[in-house]
Amino acid sequence: MSIENAPVQGITLYSHTDDFRSHWVRLLLAEKQIKYHLILVEDEDEDLASLNPYNQLPMLIENELKLFNTAIISEYIDDRYRQNKLYADAPAPRAEQRQYIWRLEQDWLKLADIMLCHPDTLNEQDRKKAQKQLKETLISLTPLFQHYPYFMSESFTILDCMLAPIFIRLEQMGINLPKQQCRPILLYCQRIFSRPAFLKAMTFQEKSRYSALLPHP
Repeated sequence: MSIENAPVQGITLYSHTDDFRSHWVRLLLAEKQIKYHLILVEDEDEDLASLNPYNQLPMLIENELKLFNTAIISEYIDDRYRQNKLYADAPAPRAEQRQYIWRLEQDWLKLADIMLCHPDTLNEQDRKKAQKQLKETLISLTPLFQHYPYFMSESFTILDCMLAPIFIRLEQMGINLPKQQCRPILLYCQRIFSRPAFLKAMTFQEKSRYSALLPHP
């Protein structure tokens, strides 16, 4: 376990060193320019198990509040710290964002879990099935990235915080998107990966593993 940054605003974040849900929350905090106390832990950490009944990451603690669902952590942070809002304030677009988050959790993130969690013991047939399903889904949804600089939006939102950590891990999952057919997604990735907050949110391990996808001076 290692500790980074200073607990200036009272937030402590327990995060994995290389995990897309932890990366999602770190990106949210970086985009909102919130300083926090980062504790990097591995899976099944004893200290984490004593704090969290599900022993899962990420987990946020602020004062007496403990949160360990990524979507709930995200919405809490955006409501608690109002600068650089990433959720919509109006009820209808906010409900749409929540619904997209729920759908992406049920579809893309569950497939990513299959391929990224315990890959050494993963059944080869399950891996290939998940790869095929996610790749085909991304190809079919490429038009969603064609008309806006961000996901279905002119501005960076919570949905980009959720998607970017998945996209930078596609190669690790064994997914290579066809360059011509998926050009809008690949251009989207270039824009997102070049954001200062995206780089700031990454751990040393993530920067090392995904260095080929990051901008170089």
